[in-house]
Amino acid sequence: MAKTVLVVDDDPTQRRLIQAVLERDGFAVAHAQNGDEAIKHLNAGAPVDVVLLDLVMPGISGQDTLKEMRARGFSQPVIVLTATGGIDTVVQAMQAGACDFFVKPASPERITVSIRNALSMGALKGEVDRLKKHASGRTTFDDLIGGSPAMMMVKRLGERAAKSSIPILITGESGVGKEVIARAVHGSSDRAGKPFVAVNCGAIPENLVESILFGHEKGSFTGATDKHLGKFQEANGGTLFLDEVGELPLDIQVKLLRALQESEIDPVGAKRSIKVDVRIVSATNRDLSQAVKEGRFREDLFYRLNVFPIEAPSLRERKEDIPALVDCFVRRFNVEEGKTVVGASPETLACLTAHDWPGNVRQLENAVYRAIVLADAPYLQPHDFPAISGIAAPPPEYVPQAAPSPQADAVASAAPAGEQPVRILDGRGHLRTLEEIERDLIQLAIEVYAGHMSEVARRLGIGRSTLYRKVREQGLDGLVKGAEDSEEAAA
Repeated sequence: MAKTVLVVDDDPTQRRLIQAVLERDGFAVAHAQNGDEAIKHLNAGAPVDVVLLDLVMPGISGQDTLKEMRARGFSQPVIVLTATGGIDTVVQAMQAGACDFFVKPASPERITVSIRNALSMGALKGEVDRLKKHASGRTTFDDLIGGSPAMMMVKRLGERAAKSSIPILITGESGVGKEVIARAVHGSSDRAGKPFVAVNCGAIPENLVESILFGHEKGSFTGATDKHLGKFQEANGGTLFLDEVGELPLDIQVKLLRALQESEIDPVGAKRSIKVDVRIVSATNRDLSQAVKEGRFREDLFYRLNVFPIEAPSLRERKEDIPALVDCFVRRFNVEEGKTVVGASPETLACLTAHDWPGNVRQLENAVYRAIVLADAPYLQPHDFPAISGIAAPPPEYVPQAAPSPQADAVASAAPAGEQPVRILDGRGHLRTLEEIERDLIQLAIEVYAGHMSEVARRLGIGRSTLYRKVREQGLDGLVKGAEDSEEAAA
């Protein structure tokens, strides 16, 4: 997704010059000829990632525009432009919240580097804010990525449920982000800032489930050398998230039901029950109603957990959210890996959106992570995702630029549309060896020029003796059998 730069300058020539520079580097550009227009543009909710702000404009000045932006809560990075370069003016702008400045006229390289640095700083700040919210248990539904109808329904239901202590059961396929929804429920409730404890019930050994959930006293069983509080007591006052709750053994389901009904637990080896104040949010990727029919899950516990069900949609049901998710993952992994990838190209987003993503958001996240690590270009390209079936598109076909000839016309007309004469990538999206590509290129040239070796050598830019040596090495002797006789006869 292309990043949008808002250029605020009263000089139309300067705006056009900056636009040409930015569009050449893949940025989208919006214009405002004064501070008032810039504020209106931001208030309208139009996407803006960076603001280029001229300091000297008629009406409201650049300094006042910057102060107004910050007062209204707009946190986009601002780069100020000045024609004078006065140190006092620049210092005031930086104190007001600008992240960089340059003196007009600036070189294209200076503008591009400044914008990319501003984007990196913005991504770093956003990642720090996200981690702070995550660590303090204050993630809300505003932090959930996605504006599709399916996700908007999840947000509406979750916000309503968060206002009470009603038990919530989040259902959905593996990898859809059930824990993210649970954290948003916790952060949107009056328990925000209090403990959020997540337990994967399917990852706990069966003989330790009771101890891990409810705790144990010292000496209550072999190996119990210390007292252990358990997850319920760790989450006291906050939220306990039971992921894959359908994996719990039947005997533990009985104790969990009592904990939910009575708000008290019985640690292993304890002489009396302990009162706890815990909000339960559970999740599963299985059909619990079917598990109830098969006797693998208690019916009374199912009804106790399934008071307020929320179904998390699969990624194939919300494909319009993929560009925003990719943008979010790019920012995060740029920070983690120290990269400066701007985003994904339109062709890449089209390929990613066309994929079904059986692993849902988790699979997309991992695919973007791999692409970020391997990417060298500013924008992720389709070939950066070779592990995703059907996405690794080969590069544009190679066609030798030869002078028109009957032989070449015949070959071109015979080739199927879209077929690649010389393939650069193999079936897995990796580069073929130089020897394989060279062999195919020589074979193609011999076919195009009907075995006229002098013309083949000239077009390939090598000597005839070198060409014949390569033909022998590549085992293409059969294609040129009698070629010399044909050339001599033609002469």
